[in-house]
Amino acid sequence: MLEAICQLAREAGDAIMQVYDGHKPMDVTSKSDDSPVTAADIAAHAVIAGGLQALTPDIPVLSEEDPPSWSVRQHWQRYWLVDPLDGTKEFIKRNGEFTVNIALIEHGKPVLGVVYAPVLKVMYCAAEGKAWKEENGTRTQIKVRDARPPLVVVSRSHADDELKEYLNHLGEHQTTAIGSSLKFCLVAEGHAQLYPRFGPTSVWDTAAGHAVAVAAGAHVHDWQGKTLDYTPRESFLNPGFRVSIY
Repeated sequence: MLEAICQLAREAGDAIMQVYDGHKPMDVTSKSDDSPVTAADIAAHAVIAGGLQALTPDIPVLSEEDPPSWSVRQHWQRYWLVDPLDGTKEFIKRNGEFTVNIALIEHGKPVLGVVYAPVLKVMYCAAEGKAWKEENGTRTQIKVRDARPPLVVVSRSHADDELKEYLNHLGEHQTTAIGSSLKFCLVAEGHAQLYPRFGPTSVWDTAAGHAVAVAAGAHVHDWQGKTLDYTPRESFLNPGFRVSIY
């Protein structure tokens, strides 16, 4: 299953790159919440939705680009949770820091996750309690790693006052900024030790990265200490959270 989902993520990445490289128009529009959507988001969604339907016709799909109504999904125990293009703002800026996110949710937990960065040609994936990074055709298992002072990874496009105050009270640390779910992956591979998030995210932004981070040994908790939960609920919004090795 994991290999099939990795391949599907690559195919979605290829569809995104057709737009990114200028072979197809970007066609930027705004959703009802003013977040941007492009032709690449739609193309990647079509690849993933079709691929998952063929691979697992009995497992429903929740994608950012076509979320089913609450009445349809409220009793789901097992489902795919997809962000076809996470980091659309980074895509529009053409800085390469965007990803394809695909996660399998079982009883509220992400048990399989794939995060693919098509510009960087880097794949992070996790299943059965193990996480890997694939680069230049080589796949290696990854695990969290401690460092002093810790490196804190923050969002490139979503700074806020709560985050600044948190960092001011954190003690000695270093920071780096990056877009999309790559923040989860930097913690997972041991490059960073902490990713605090106060601003809004949706479940499809976090599930695949969550799976990778936890399989590599990290913790993904809200600010009350509870693990992020993907059991279907009417709102798609997550609470604030922290990804940490501690």
